[in-house]
Amino acid sequence: MQAMKIALITLITAALISGCASKSTRVSRVDTNTEIALTDRWNDKDSQLVSEEMIQDMLSFPWIRDFRSSNGGEKPTIIIQRVRNKSHEHISAETFLNDLKRAIIRSGDAYFVAGGSERSDVREERADQEINAANAKQMGNEQAADFALSGSINSFVDQLDGTRVTTYQIDLKLINMENNIEVWNGQKKLKKLQEKDSYGW
Repeated sequence: MQAMKIALITLITAALISGCASKSTRVSRVDTNTEIALTDRWNDKDSQLVSEEMIQDMLSFPWIRDFRSSNGGEKPTIIIQRVRNKSHEHISAETFLNDLKRAIIRSGDAYFVAGGSERSDVREERADQEINAANAKQMGNEQAADFALSGSINSFVDQLDGTRVTTYQIDLKLINMENNIEVWNGQKKLKKLQEKDSYGW
């Protein structure tokens, strides 16, 4: 009887060891447009969707119609000043800003002009061209911005036992650079639920 118990324990142990040894890591390519949410953290899909929705809303307000009617049909130029990350986690501001830029340019309703370090880099390159090429763009042709976009990303976390709800709130505003009038104010909220079962993650 004792021998049978030992044999059974040995058999189970061998099966467990074999099962653990057979586990492997598999990596597969997926479409970049596919959302893969492993946690409730902010991800690249959130950045893309929020930027597209908010820019679409911004361009639907009357400020753009008013500008074009008083400027001979010209498209307005927009510069992004700063989007502050006030959330509880690290969010790549550069990725979100790039998504905002793409949404503005893709719309075809407004121009985007570089700002900050980007503008400095462009100026340095242009200055170098002026020294080395006769047909280089002149410094005086630099386009000034008509409107400035800025805002913030906030987050709120509510947690009870193994359930956590994270809400992200993105606030953006558009300011007329000539008279400092706020011509648009937009807000977008994302709510994510993460549940932890009793057996662990």
